[in-house]
Amino acid sequence: MKTPQLYWNSLRVLVALVLAIGIFLRFYNLDQKIYWVDEVHTSLRVAGYRKSNFYEQLPTGEPLTIAQLQEFQSLSPERGWGDTLNALAKNAEHAPIYYLLTRLWMELFGNSITVTRSVAAILSLLAFPAIYFLSLELFAAPMVGWIALSFVAVSPLHLLYAQEARQYSLWTVVTLVSGLALLRSLRLKTRRSWVIYAVTVVLGFYSHLISGLVFFGHGLYVGFHEKWKWTQSFKFYLIASGIGCAALIPWIVVYFNNNSRLGGWLGRDTPLDALVKRWVVNLSSVFFDLHSVYPLRFFDVELGQDFTPLAWGNLWGYAVIPILLFVGYALWVTVRKNPKFVGGFLLTSIAANGLFLMLYDVISGGQRSGIARYLLPSYLALQLAVAYLFASRLRLDTGRNLQRRFWQFAYVALLGVGIVSGVVSASAETWWHKYSCYYDVEVAQLVNQEQNPVVIGSRDRLSRLIALSYKLNSDVRFLLLPNSDGVEITEPSSSLFLFRPTEELYQSLEFDPRYTLNPLHPFGHIWSIEKAVPLDGG
Repeated sequence: MKTPQLYWNSLRVLVALVLAIGIFLRFYNLDQKIYWVDEVHTSLRVAGYRKSNFYEQLPTGEPLTIAQLQEFQSLSPERGWGDTLNALAKNAEHAPIYYLLTRLWMELFGNSITVTRSVAAILSLLAFPAIYFLSLELFAAPMVGWIALSFVAVSPLHLLYAQEARQYSLWTVVTLVSGLALLRSLRLKTRRSWVIYAVTVVLGFYSHLISGLVFFGHGLYVGFHEKWKWTQSFKFYLIASGIGCAALIPWIVVYFNNNSRLGGWLGRDTPLDALVKRWVVNLSSVFFDLHSVYPLRFFDVELGQDFTPLAWGNLWGYAVIPILLFVGYALWVTVRKNPKFVGGFLLTSIAANGLFLMLYDVISGGQRSGIARYLLPSYLALQLAVAYLFASRLRLDTGRNLQRRFWQFAYVALLGVGIVSGVVSASAETWWHKYSCYYDVEVAQLVNQEQNPVVIGSRDRLSRLIALSYKLNSDVRFLLLPNSDGVEITEPSSSLFLFRPTEELYQSLEFDPRYTLNPLHPFGHIWSIEKAVPLDGG
């Protein structure tokens, strides 16, 4: 039997190895994945442009090069920090900290995809010490911290958002740090600790507006912790959170002045069974990404169709069920075996974020809870519960040797499927979380095999065209058409493609006898266009 010190050293070596793999996967193949629409908008706003800028300035009916199409994705001397702030203000549903950090990074290192995505990758590394110290504060057990760190390092879901030029890595870190600051404030009961918590509230709101749910959960936790009595801790919490909320007022004013709103598509009615499938697949992807062993197919969300993974006809689709049961068991054990303040923190974190969004969607309709990135705070709480379960079962002073070996195997196996998922997704060009551009790689392959191709699209879908352009050969040209009847394509190229048009443009070309549209993709993303040959003397 191993001595406690040898066992502890073995665990450290394993976690160090897993940590190294997690760091490598965050930076591997950064520039090869599709640069999808959300990331296109990141570059656009960081460079100081609004959508209307490139809608107005790019000509309609004239062929454009890829360089012209991507002109608004790069920093330029004509657009400074003020333009970036102005662009963000016009889209104030996205809090500004991440975008300003990206602007600074691009000023230093350039405009490449690797540069813009490396901001998120670097920020994601801060989650490692954050979850370790949060675990230490909750459980007072370094072993829980090391195990929690290992799960975050190779979590397929965290890896996906660590490689995306969006704010979710930053939001993950701030969520962990604010939870740590709250627990320390309740333990230390000092003004300084509450000031630090107030700072994390400000950072949270300016990282992502959904942080409001996180801090609502903190309020519930403090209320239960203090038994809803007017204690000093309760008073300091209200002051600290009030300061944090007050600091958000300028951005709230900007939000309403610019008629900003969280994506309207989030409110689209979604069948309950489809929503439940998303919940299941998204939660399982925290530990095991089903897409890495059974590619999930998606419908086109823009056409109002569901993009739920269609995996349930395959046995791999049911592989997520043991993981869900295991996570539920871990949460149950953690709540039962720890002081009330531990279970209370985890449960309020889950309820205020994930459970609230789920109930809201079920009652009022929508698909907010089906978007994995919006439930990251809840997933972190569940990872902490799983880490505690393993730490309690792997201790040398509990259980029989056979039981410990089973839990050792289970721990290594869970890390293993996470690593395999991460390796597969990091090597892939497209993945399920980029659903609106999921098929761009397939579309680009169809276009690239033709000579002097021209991709035609709707002016109102310009962001989609820019996203596709990152996967196309340099000789591909683009043609923007208005949404009107009787449009005429004067481009002489024989390789014409229609890419994701609006319904109006599609109907205009479909019923025009001068053109024939031939679908090239099963989900209607791209068509070839054939021009009718005029009769002699016609």
